[in-house]
Amino acid sequence: MHELILSNDILITSKTDLKGNILYCNQAFLQYAEYDENHVLFKPHNIIRHKDMPRSVFKLLWGHIAHGKEVFAFVKNLTKKGNFYWVFANFTSNYDRNNNIIGYYSVRRKPNPKAIHMISNLYNEILMIEQQQGVAKAKEVLLAKVADRGFEFNEFMLKLQKDGDVK
Repeated sequence: MHELILSNDILITSKTDLKGNILYCNQAFLQYAEYDENHVLFKPHNIIRHKDMPRSVFKLLWGHIAHGKEVFAFVKNLTKKGNFYWVFANFTSNYDRNNNIIGYYSVRRKPNPKAIHMISNLYNEILMIEQQQGVAKAKEVLLAKVADRGFEFNEFMLKLQKDGDVK
């Protein structure tokens, strides 16, 4: 596997329905995911989910956006050709005129390279907990680890993106 590094000025965007099926993606999404548009539209967004990403992180993300809360996270994605790339992602809910959530929107950018080592180690630890004790326990441990550093999840992710480390 080869790591693809995002350009500094690139924004990867996508929109999904309530079930996570891709309704829209920009050219940058297709370029980095190494897919053609006809291979991703109306397919589950997890088509680019990398095995190194803990399910508990996604459970946390989906919990936030399903309740209309914005959330940030580092995500490792898998490409069609078996390569991977890291992003710093912002997830938000998409609303209709009556203020009902009708889908989700995500914008991803280049992550702070200094943060990747720390987040990789954290995600590896969380993955091991998932395998041994399940997704719910892993999510609980993840949030506890973030809280032990004096942060809520979003604050922690934003601090890592800004500074590359959390002391």
